[in-house]
Amino acid sequence: MDHRELIASIPPDAKDSLQRRSNYAGLRHLALYGVVLTGTSVCIATKAPFWPLLILPQGVLLVFLFTLSHECTHKTPFRTGCLNEVIGHLVSIPIALPFTWFRYFHLAHHKWTNHPEKDPELAGKPRPENRVDLLVYLSGWPYWTGMAKVLATNAVGRIFAPYLPARQHRAMRIEARLLLGLYALAGISLLYSSLMFWLWVFPVLLGKPFLRLYLLAEHGLCPPVANMLENSRTTFTNRIIRFLAWNMPYHAEHHAYPNVPFHQLPALHEWTQSHLKSTSEGYSEFTVDYLNSLQR
Repeated sequence: MDHRELIASIPPDAKDSLQRRSNYAGLRHLALYGVVLTGTSVCIATKAPFWPLLILPQGVLLVFLFTLSHECTHKTPFRTGCLNEVIGHLVSIPIALPFTWFRYFHLAHHKWTNHPEKDPELAGKPRPENRVDLLVYLSGWPYWTGMAKVLATNAVGRIFAPYLPARQHRAMRIEARLLLGLYALAGISLLYSSLMFWLWVFPVLLGKPFLRLYLLAEHGLCPPVANMLENSRTTFTNRIIRFLAWNMPYHAEHHAYPNVPFHQLPALHEWTQSHLKSTSEGYSEFTVDYLNSLQR
């Protein structure tokens, strides 16, 4: 059974329940996330005892805002549309991710998941095939340089990818210019205070490899086929990672039925679990499997 057949087999009332969005669930999750991030930020800013130990958790919390931004591109974490838009834009700022551009990039990824040539996440390039490539990938260098290029080209209106609709080019151009302006101001602030460096710059650089490894597990070692239950991986992990990633370790479920909001993915898993083709018992197991594939 592929993902289309599976979704078609779910009764209509169950589908309605699975697709039900909730401001309460989304804002509750965001509030808890915000409390933790505010706590680490305050401790770092005030140089509380042992504050350097909080730089890595701060970075992980910041870079994993990507998963909320990703959810907002689907307009699913909140029932109210403007919440998805506003929060999607705001949480994308710390990770240099132009939200409007990313929405269409990501929709193309869903359409062509794991296709070697058409999936924009691959852009015609294979995932890391040796340990040096893997280290470069995990460092975050391809991401930061890639986003710098996207922001620069969008800012001057050089928007040519076929999956980026012409009607959104102006919005993408304005978005890129605003983000570049914000980052310029942040850079200037570093001349007068190191606070931004310890609260944002160094933490995101330090935390990025953890997000990159998490993202590699979503489709790495999965076959380039059309079945979303096979070309995407569900990783069985603990509550902390599921919290950080807004339940996106249920990634095959998300790709099989993108209209399902994060808080309903565990329920959707009940329908998909016996049909999943690509799974891992934790990110450690996936990492070992990936390293072994490089050795071969």
